[in-house]
Amino acid sequence: MINVKVNGKNYSYEKAVKYDKIAADAFGADNEMLLAKVDGKLYELWKTVKEDCEIEFLDIGTKDGRMTYERGLIFLFIKSVHDEYNHDEVNRVYCDFSIGNGLYCEISGNAEVNAEFVDKIKSRMDELISKNILFEKHTITTKDAIERFKENGLSDKEHLFKYRRVSETNIYELGNYTDYYYGYMPPRTGIIKSYDLIPYEGGIMLVLPEKGKGLSISKPSWTPSEKLFKTMLLSNEWGRQMEVDNVGELNDMISRGNTGDLILVAEALQERRIGAIAEMIAAKPDVKFVMIAGPSSSGKTTFSHRLSIELMVNGLRPHPISCDDYFLPRELTPKDENGDYDFECLEALDVEQFNKDMTDLLNGKEVPMPTYNFKTGKREYRGNTLKLGKNDILVIEGIHGLNDRFSYSLAKENKFRIYISALTQLNIDDHNRIHTTDGRLLRRMVRDARTRGNSADDTLSRWASVRRGEEKNIFTFQESADVMFNSALIYELSVLKPYAEPLLFGIEKGSPNYAEANRLLKFLDYFLTIPADNIPKNSLVREFIGGGCFGL
Repeated sequence: MINVKVNGKNYSYEKAVKYDKIAADAFGADNEMLLAKVDGKLYELWKTVKEDCEIEFLDIGTKDGRMTYERGLIFLFIKSVHDEYNHDEVNRVYCDFSIGNGLYCEISGNAEVNAEFVDKIKSRMDELISKNILFEKHTITTKDAIERFKENGLSDKEHLFKYRRVSETNIYELGNYTDYYYGYMPPRTGIIKSYDLIPYEGGIMLVLPEKGKGLSISKPSWTPSEKLFKTMLLSNEWGRQMEVDNVGELNDMISRGNTGDLILVAEALQERRIGAIAEMIAAKPDVKFVMIAGPSSSGKTTFSHRLSIELMVNGLRPHPISCDDYFLPRELTPKDENGDYDFECLEALDVEQFNKDMTDLLNGKEVPMPTYNFKTGKREYRGNTLKLGKNDILVIEGIHGLNDRFSYSLAKENKFRIYISALTQLNIDDHNRIHTTDGRLLRRMVRDARTRGNSADDTLSRWASVRRGEEKNIFTFQESADVMFNSALIYELSVLKPYAEPLLFGIEKGSPNYAEANRLLKFLDYFLTIPADNIPKNSLVREFIGGGCFGL
């Protein structure tokens, strides 16, 4: 007998049994489970249970479940496109980047992407969903996988696997279509119950269910974010300008010894963008407050320093101010649902004092400026004062910079708002995108270990809470920014790799973060390494790996 426990209830089977059978017994035949987790390890539902265990089933409400659903939806979409159009009409499908709960995809070929195209693909997808086809997984040699990718015209995957050191590779089949995906797949097409396709800006927005909602909604809604979309398109254009669209092409650059030029061009493109933002600010004489906000590990501090330099080039005198210096005394800080101090909510800041100080500065008064002591949890005044002259401008950095409730007393014409985030423009290949959150997570992991002595386990444990704070306090306001800046550098994951890998290997098997650590290790294995020697001292990457010129 095989005995398993699910949600505290015991189930017994006379012989080896598949996870999807157990899920059906525990949650009903029409359940929405996508993966199983046993002892911190993830399993696809077609796999077999052969010994006693306790199983946690994951649906779309979990991070791993959502990523699995996304991969299944992408595979279904790409197969449907190739089912309906021949190679001359569609030769490649690119899954570029996400905007909210939508994934922007581009079609290369002679086919016109319009409402008729979308309806045709959607009809084929619905047909395959109704047939409830198995996502089949096969293990073949890496050499055979490369040959198969070459035969099928998948040059992106051929490039990628040229640098793989494993002897075997897992590929997936859906009917007669073969592809490779980084990560797990749902059990069958019938689980893809909720999605939508929307023609958008010459491509297609592949829409997933909104976060926090199940699969009962047949057509989930999607809200455009025009500024974010244009920023991502610009980043894609930069990648193509450098002839690096995916990890395989990045590895080609590294293996040929061309990383020096790649680094210089990537840094120059960012510098030009920062310079252009400074010129925009200088052209607005009423602006006295530059408000900079962005999620964790977006490089806000380095960006503020570099922007200040460019503002000086334009004849202005910038003064940096950190919103953190306006934290309330620690004992007055609100607590979250777990009883921990919530330093990321707006109420953790002395909003009234901030607005009084900024208004006094705007009115020409000399103002004593605070410094927050994180060891004592108190705001201190150490004799630093500030008075604004004609060309003086304040560069204010903090997560609430775009929230008008934080700077309610300041007139709109006196503020210039910048949203900054590390919006990864590089993808693994045409069909496997790199999540922006993974890039930021690796940045934070490396920086926390270097500057705070935190382990990777500590960083991963806090990440979910950080993400909730970002969803609530930052992403809501990103479209209100006057300008967006993408701080991601196309080469940076190859630089972060040797710093992050030892930290991830340090996570023990019994840790609840073990599965996530393994996922990130597998992800980093796609990249060749770039040594940090040639990274400029003012690079945003230096904020995380150290050795920068701004004392970070």
